[in-house]
Amino acid sequence: MKEYLKGEYFESVMGEFGESEGGLRVKLALFYRLVDYFGWCEAIFNHISVRVPGGEKYYLVNPFGLNYTEVTPKNLLKVDLSGRKVVDSVYEANPAGFALHSAIHGARDDIHCIVHTHTNEVSAIAQKKAGFGHDDFYGAQLYGRIGYHEFEGITLFEEERARMLESLGNKHILVLRNHGVAVGEADIERTFFLLWTVQRAAEIQVTAGALGGEDNPITEEIKAKCASLTQELINESGFAIKFYEAMVRKMISERGKPW
Repeated sequence: MKEYLKGEYFESVMGEFGESEGGLRVKLALFYRLVDYFGWCEAIFNHISVRVPGGEKYYLVNPFGLNYTEVTPKNLLKVDLSGRKVVDSVYEANPAGFALHSAIHGARDDIHCIVHTHTNEVSAIAQKKAGFGHDDFYGAQLYGRIGYHEFEGITLFEEERARMLESLGNKHILVLRNHGVAVGEADIERTFFLLWTVQRAAEIQVTAGALGGEDNPITEEIKAKCASLTQELINESGFAIKFYEAMVRKMISERGKPW
C-alpha cells in the first residue's frame, strides 16, 4: 500500500496532522472505503473508530451524514470517549452512535480499532438463538472468540454499557443479538481481517443453512486449534497487514484512487 501514500495530497495530510496521526487517518479512511467496496456499509450509519496515539483518549471516526465513499483522511473527526469533537470541524459528530465504541474503547486497552456492521448475513445470524456455528472453515476460526449481548433496543444509553462489556468479556467479537456485530482488535489491519473472517463465516453459514441436509461437524479439538492458529498468524506474521494492503490495491485497481 505504501505506493499509495506518496504524492502531494498525502504530504499535506502528514503536514497537517503529523506522521503518526496522518498515517492512521489515511488507513482508517481506506477502511471506510473497503467496507463500502465489499458492500458491508449501512448507508450513512455505523462507525469505524481508531484510537489516536498519545496520552489523551482521543479517537478518529467518520463525520455523521457522509457516505463511506465520502470519508477522507482530512474530514475524519477527532472525538473523546463521549463521542464529542475535540477539534473543530465543519462536520457534525454522532455521540449517540459512538456509544458502543466508547464503551469498548474505554474499557479495553488492547482494542484500538472497532468496527460495527449489520450486513444481511451477520444480522440474520444475530437473530438466531444459536448464533454463529463453527463447522465451516471460517466459523472454526472464531471458536471461543465471540461474546453475545441480548438486545435492549437501539444502543444509545449509558446504563447498557456495563452489560455490553460483561457480554464481551476478554473476547474481540461481540454479537449484538437481533442487531449486528462489533469487532475490535489492536490495530486497523487486524480489525479489518477479523471483520472479513466474521463476514465470510456468516455468508457460508447462511448459504449452508439454505441447502438443507446434515452438516459435517468439526470436533471441538480442531475448532480450538483453528482459532488458536489463526490468532497466532495474525499476531506474529504480519499477515493482517499483507491482507489489508492487498485489498486496498484491489479496490484501487477497480475504482481508481479514492481521493
